[in-house]
Amino acid sequence: MAVKLNLDKLDLQIIQHMVDSGDVSYADLGKKLFVSGGTVHVRIKKMQDAGIVKGYKLNVDFKKMGYDVIAFIGIYLEKSSLYDSVAKELQKIKEIVRLNYTTGNYSIFAEIVCKDITQLRHVLHDDLQKIKGIERTETFISLEESLNRPVNVFG
Repeated sequence: MAVKLNLDKLDLQIIQHMVDSGDVSYADLGKKLFVSGGTVHVRIKKMQDAGIVKGYKLNVDFKKMGYDVIAFIGIYLEKSSLYDSVAKELQKIKEIVRLNYTTGNYSIFAEIVCKDITQLRHVLHDDLQKIKGIERTETFISLEESLNRPVNVFG
């Protein structure tokens, strides 16, 4: 169970620095914020226990690794009550990297990363279409990502 935590200015500064550069050491971050590395460590541990910090991710340029197709899939469900079962099945598809339950035209919006169009076709035709509860899908292929930035916690 997550602990309720009131964040102060130092917590927000730690979060912002870690979001901007997750590979900074606690000691270096402490120097930047004029506190000890131990203080940074304790603060991050408290934020982890509260469920605010959920881990650390490596930011990888997948295009340079040969993943050339990013697509967004709008998914229409037969009934919105099928969301949980459909989402569980969608999570099994390794090419899906993000899944959102949405308002508007689609019930679910998914982001898919594939090496090529052939792999995308396989996901769309073979994987998605056999999931019970999906009425139809609409696919959008990304031509370019123009912006991808973290949230500024200071507003």
